[in-house]
Parts: sequence; structure tokens; C-alpha cells
Amino acid sequence: MKNIFKGLLPYAVVGVISGATTFGAINYFDQGSNNDDSSYFTSAKSDVTFAGFNQAAMGEDFIKAAKTTVPAVVTIKNYSNKTSGRSSEQDIFEWFFGEPNNRNQRNQQRPDNIPSGMGSGVIISPDGYIISNNHVVAGANKLEVVLSNKKSYIATLVGTDPNTDISLLKVEEKGLPYLNFANSDNVEVGQWVLAVGNPLGLNSTVTAGIISAKGRGIGILGSQGKASNPIESFIQTDAAINPGNSGGALVNPNGDLIGINSAISSTNGYYQGYGFAVPANLARKIVEDIKKFGLVQRGFLGVNSLDLSNDQQVAQYNRQYKTTLKTGDGIYVTDITENSGAEDAGLRKGDVITKIDNTPISDFADLSLAVGSKRPGDAVLVTFIRNGKESVSRVTLKDQKGNTSARTRADLSVSEKIGADFTPLNDKFKTDYGLNSGVVTQNVQEGGEMAKIGIVDNYIVIEVNGKPVNSQKDVENILKTHRGNVQIKFVDEYGRIYTKGFVMPN
Repeated sequence: MKNIFKGLLPYAVVGVISGATTFGAINYFDQGSNNDDSSYFTSAKSDVTFAGFNQAAMGEDFIKAAKTTVPAVVTIKNYSNKTSGRSSEQDIFEWFFGEPNNRNQRNQQRPDNIPSGMGSGVIISPDGYIISNNHVVAGANKLEVVLSNKKSYIATLVGTDPNTDISLLKVEEKGLPYLNFANSDNVEVGQWVLAVGNPLGLNSTVTAGIISAKGRGIGILGSQGKASNPIESFIQTDAAINPGNSGGALVNPNGDLIGINSAISSTNGYYQGYGFAVPANLARKIVEDIKKFGLVQRGFLGVNSLDLSNDQQVAQYNRQYKTTLKTGDGIYVTDITENSGAEDAGLRKGDVITKIDNTPISDFADLSLAVGSKRPGDAVLVTFIRNGKESVSRVTLKDQKGNTSARTRADLSVSEKIGADFTPLNDKFKTDYGLNSGVVTQNVQEGGEMAKIGIVDNYIVIEVNGKPVNSQKDVENILKTHRGNVQIKFVDEYGRIYTKGFVMPN
């Protein structure tokens, strides 16, 4: 028995320590207060009776779903030689030129043959397309996919979307088992579901539960991920989900895919009854965009907003702006973006959005899903209240650059293609550290070309293709018509200078 535990221990440790396994446990509950959850429970009535169900029939349903799902759920091993444990708030001078021997020992390079994280994925087509989470594949130099039958492949990362925590991978194979997407709009609270994945290194694990809630926004993508405009409208389930389940399947009793398991809410890092999955309809839209356009097509309404269902936000807004807004359902428009669809349609500050295409909008999670799952050029009917009167306007959504048509990778700027922004390095820094040129990397995208060669936020790029750079415009000018290999000379956090490269994306 001891040998068995010893054999399992390395897998369990990898699953627990991985930053890529799962967003992990968010401290969704405020540990600094004595909140109790008694308000969520009601006393039983005297006429309560036992509710029976056909255990044998339900068991057959679960067996069918499990047999359908397990072969289509894979293990994803993330190999990265990056260090872990760095602080994002360290002073730039200390970070770049501090003494490496004084760093925390966690900042050690990981051997190439040991995965830095393990998660799950779902095969969605017989020719090898696999959907998973963005955080499962983040920072990978190599991605290995292992099927339930132990057959292994090296996968290509087709694309990622931090705003929904979805990624798309591809392995070169045919005739693979796969799952069909279900219409996640039709799922109901109380419906039976199965979660299938590989928690803590335990392959092909199936757990059962119900849908506990829909449209949950838990704030994890913006606070712990790389999302600039997060879409959070999770399906909540009490089917057991643990680190390593991320990217796995949430299915109905027919074995149809209704969600991609993404996060847990816990005070100890492990399952406490709260799991969250990206709805299948949103996940499907994301992977279709990546396959067709090479990037996600995201429509924006063009409003800054206040969630009236959030008591704390409303109270803070009232204090700051000396207003007397009441809490309730709906989205209060605090400002209109210039040249947006909302401006074109005549929406104004002070309007309260209550519906999108006749779908009730109770909170920001409802709004982000209703609009964020649309593409530029799509039109939506916005129902809003102004001065106590209900009105409806037709709004044509635009992207963040004000376009109503789809963009492909060919339309992207150099910074978008290579996955980083650049800010000038001040002259004093150059003088103090003997640098003749340099730009500081910002907003480095996980999975982007710069990230693949080991560059993260706040590294200094000195030269591109042998030419000194001092601004983002310099980088754009050097690479805007360039084809083929790109050479990047940069300084890491210890002041060490590297020269690495990649092939310029088309």
C-alpha cells in the first residue's frame, strides 16, 4: 500500500503546485469577517416527506454518460522552463538588477522533462481539435496530450482567449472520440450533471452532482487571470471538481457537453461544493472564432456600467458621486464610449439596461454573456429605462477599435501579433545601468510569441533584429513588413542578457 501512495505522490504534488492546473481555489468568501451562510437556508416545514427516485434508472444514465465522456477527455501536460513565484509588484530596479542568490528558492528553473502543470481537455472533433482552459496551457513551451488509453501526442496551441479562459489545441490524428456541444442556454438549475477530468493526477475521474446556479460572476478572470475584458457567466455545480479538473467536461446525462470546468471556490484549495464551468455556447463561439479568424471576434456595447444588484458597488458609487441610486436588477449606464454602438443608438448616461434581445439582465454577468458572445456587426435589441419610461433601441455592436466587421490576424498590429506592448525606458535608467537603448515589456500575452521565448512583463528589450529600440513605434517599424525569423535581445529580471527568436506570425 505504501508503494502505491509513493507512486501517486509525484502526480498529486504536480497537480497541487501547478499554476496551470486550475485557477485553483479563489478566496471567494471573506475570511476576514464572521459572515455565516444561515441566510441561504430556510427551516423545514412540518409537511416535509421523503423524495424517492429510481436509483437503478439514474445509474444507467450515469453509466451511459461516463462511457461516452471518458474517452473524449484528455490529460494536458504543460511543460515550461519558466521560474515561478515572482512578485509582480517589486521595484523595477531591484527586480532587474537584484542579487539572484537572495531570491526565494521557488525561482528555480524546472527540468525540461517534468511538467510545470497538469490539467484536462475535451476532444471536440474526430480530427484532433481539443478545447481546454487558457490557464491550463499558459506559458507552455510544450504541450503533451494523453488520451484515456494512455496514447500520447504533442499538441499545437491554435489559440487562446484569456477573457473567457478558453484555449484551443490540435493534435495530428483522425478518428478520435469526441463530444458534441449541447445548448447550454437550455440547462436548468437542479439538472443532473457529470464532471469528468483528471484531478490531482488521477486520470479519468467522473463525479456527479447538479447544476447549482447559472450566470455566476466570481471575479476570478480579472483578478487572477490575464483578462482585460472578462466574460464571467459561469455554470455553478456541486459535482466534485479539484485542481487538475480544469479544462475538463461538464456533461448532461446524455454525455453532451454543457460546460468546460474552470474554477473552484474554496477556503482550503480543494473541493468544498462550489465548482464553475464556462457555458458550452460561449466556449463553442470562442473556438469557432479561433478556427475561422485566428482570433476572437468580440462585440462591445460601448457603455461603462454599474451593477445595480451589487449593494457594495452601488453604495460606493453613491458616496463618490453624491447620488441616491437604489439597488435592484439591471445595469446603470455611467458613461457612453465615443464612436460606439451605444452612442449611435442614442443610449445615455443614467439609462438602466434591463434586457438584451428580450433576455432579462439582472447583473453584470448577464450583460457580459449576452453581449460578449456576439461579434462586431451583430445587432442587439437593448431594453432600458429612462426617467421611469421603458424604451427599446437597436444597437449594432463594434469592436474596441470601432469596427463593425471581423478582423483576421492579417489586420493585427505588430504588438498584437507578437503578444506584447512596449513602453520607453527612461534615460536615468539607461545611464545608471549602461544601456544605450531599451523598451519595457507590458501586457505580455500568455501563449504569444514573446511569452514563448521566456519574456514576461517588465523585461527590457534592447534590440529587435539587431536594431536598437526605444519606443513601441520602433518595434512596429522594424517588424511591420518583416517575414521570417525575428531576433530579440533582452534583459531578464537578474540583469542577464539573452538573444532569442521566433518566426514572425503572418
